[in-house]
Formats: sequence, structure tokens, C-alpha cells
Amino acid sequence: MPRILAIDYGIKRTGIAVTDELQIIASGLTTIPSETAISFLTNYINKENVCKVLIGEPKQMNGQPSESTPIIEKFVSDFNKTFPEMTVERVDERFTSKIAFQTMIDSGLKKKQRQNKALLDEIAATIMLQDYLTRKMI
Repeated sequence: MPRILAIDYGIKRTGIAVTDELQIIASGLTTIPSETAISFLTNYINKENVCKVLIGEPKQMNGQPSESTPIIEKFVSDFNKTFPEMTVERVDERFTSKIAFQTMIDSGLKKKQRQNKALLDEIAATIMLQDYLTRKMI
């Protein structure tokens, strides 16, 4: 069975998570500089069997698009041009960074480790993907 990839695209960094081949468990893959995202994804998707990509959709609390929406929309457009056959699903990413930070605290990471924004982005992508898998199973 092919994998599902989740992308938490940001202005500076992009967190990426992936499922196992049975699409049961979400795991953090990496965090990369955002300007290298298409190149990284091209390499990864050429090596791994990926059937769907989830891309976070940032929204404000009132449901309106956030200020980073135009940047992410451009990435989505570039992704669709590069991978026209790939299924892309947009998912609400509100609270994923806050949940990721709380997860870092709950797991006992020291303050210096919690300041690692790359790890935060990777965990946020993992939370987004695991939430998707949980909703899919219901």
C-alpha cells in the first residue's frame, strides 16, 4: 500500500511526516528549508510509493485565511505543476504548532531542545497526518 505524506509548509522551514506502508502510523520524516521543498519532494516521491499528499491550510481562528496563505498557495501551485498526477488534500492546520509544542513539553524535552523550531515543524506535520488517519478510520 502506498504512503501518505503530510507537509507543514512555512516561510522558512517545512515539516514533513509520512505514514508507514499500511497507512496506520504517522512518523516525522524531516524538516527542510522551504526553498528546497520541491526538490526534496521530487527525490522522495521518486524513491517511495506515495499516493496522497496532505498540505496544511493555515486559517485564523474565525476561519479566514491567514497572512501566510498566499505563500502556501504558491507552493501548492508549484507542487501541482511538478506532480500533476498526485492527489493533494488540504487540511486545517490550526493548533498543530501549539499541540506540537505541548507534546515536546509532555515528552520531557529540556527547554533548549524545545527551542528547536525544525523539530516543532516536523512534529506539527506528524500531528496533522495522524489526525487525518484517525478521521479516515472513523
